[in-house]
Amino acid sequence: MRLEGKQLVGAEAITATGAMIYAVNPQTNEQLEPGYAAGGTVEVEQACSLAWEAFDAYRETELEVRARFLEGIADEVEAIGDLLIERAMAETGLPRPRLEGERGRTCSQLRLFANVVRAGEWLDVRIDSALPERQPMPRVDLRQRHIALGPVAVFGASNFPLAFSVAGGDTASALAAGCPVVVKAHSAHPGTSELVGRAIQRAVEKFQLPPGVFSLLYGSGREVGQGLVTDARIKAVGFTGSRSGGTALVAAAQARPEPIPVYAEMSSINPVFLLPAALESRAAELGEAFVDSLNMGAGQFCTNPGLIIAQKSDGLNRFLQAAGASIQETASHTMLTPGIYEAYTKGVANLTLSGKVRVVAHGPAGQGANACQANLFATSASDFLSDAVLQDEVFGSTSLVIECNDQDEMGRVAEQLEGQLTATLQMDSADMELARGLLPILERRAGRVMANGWPTGVEVCHAMVHGGPYPATSDSRTTSVGSAAIHRFLRPVCYQNLPDILLPAALRDGNPYGVSRLVDGERKS
Repeated sequence: MRLEGKQLVGAEAITATGAMIYAVNPQTNEQLEPGYAAGGTVEVEQACSLAWEAFDAYRETELEVRARFLEGIADEVEAIGDLLIERAMAETGLPRPRLEGERGRTCSQLRLFANVVRAGEWLDVRIDSALPERQPMPRVDLRQRHIALGPVAVFGASNFPLAFSVAGGDTASALAAGCPVVVKAHSAHPGTSELVGRAIQRAVEKFQLPPGVFSLLYGSGREVGQGLVTDARIKAVGFTGSRSGGTALVAAAQARPEPIPVYAEMSSINPVFLLPAALESRAAELGEAFVDSLNMGAGQFCTNPGLIIAQKSDGLNRFLQAAGASIQETASHTMLTPGIYEAYTKGVANLTLSGKVRVVAHGPAGQGANACQANLFATSASDFLSDAVLQDEVFGSTSLVIECNDQDEMGRVAEQLEGQLTATLQMDSADMELARGLLPILERRAGRVMANGWPTGVEVCHAMVHGGPYPATSDSRTTSVGSAAIHRFLRPVCYQNLPDILLPAALRDGNPYGVSRLVDGERKS
């Protein structure tokens, strides 16, 4: 399969005329072929027009057809074989096992949503039968279901070239909801994006769906991204990236004549609270496990543990000693792009030069291009509370330890935290009361609260919440991972006194889809 460097607009592959986009191998800084000419307003118009034409037909596809389509995308992605892994390795510097695991996660997400579509619970069907004899006022027949919002723009993520990109969670959940998708590929991995985009094109053709169900655009500046968000035919946006990028998209979406939701995952430092009894009993073990989590993937995970909060004690000293020794022995890893590496080194320099922060340990400097040197810093709770800059995310293998004088100060630190994707309690049974006091604060601050684990690693399942208050995400009511993600792209519609022949299948008296329905207040299938 040869890469062509073209925009994928519906069923077509089109050569655009904008500036060339080249992937760069971050291990060598070598420019990779082919180049991808950036699209512009012409390609945005074509993709959005096709998506809108496809919308009404696609959103009413039979549940089984839509489910098989999602499974078909997974099959096509797997059929690409080793070519996909090799190209992604070249474009990201990520190791083969990580990318093979990410491909598996991508396909598992698609198959999860296929099962969600089949089950039909996302339709949330509610029927209140007519009561013509009711006094003092009769009740009309009322029926409700959820329908797709409309075409969705999805922005590929730099740190997950498969699972959060072209066929990733946002695309899978939007397609499951019945929304056509227009993806803006991330410029760091255009070849990987083309391979996956063509897999989706093949699945669209195989299941004889309207070609506008999927398009893939490339753009190096703001023209494509802003063009998608402000196009009247786009009805929602999925984004994973920086706080500045996500905030800009939210502002553009809210400035439209018809504002639309932007589900942006942006910035999180994922605080870990080391409670006193846990520190006393297993400080060294915690220090080593923390560094394993911190260094995973060069720290380029949105759930990386960027903040450690603990009370001053001998246990904390032993934790710092163990963590510092582990960092000094850890190997450096290549970062995803030269730009991410540059931002990381700037963030580390800001902490190093801060008069409020001391260095606990530096990892070995990397020998290759764009190698991430791990770092651990510490500061007092009073300095952290007085300097909001210390909450800034440093995207990479760097973390800051907050040393608290007592439990009250630990609570004040928790109260001042920004919104987070995760918050972790490392605790033993003797820490139960302190944990009970912190829990309500952490529920307000994070989308996922865990005990005795580490935040890296997000299970794709029904109960997962990958979201949180701003700036972790732009909308704390949703998740971007797990089956509940489908609800981002749905809205309810009520049908009053429509004859059965005009009702959607899920609402008809015979329940032809066989979905669970709330009928006159009772759950029935």
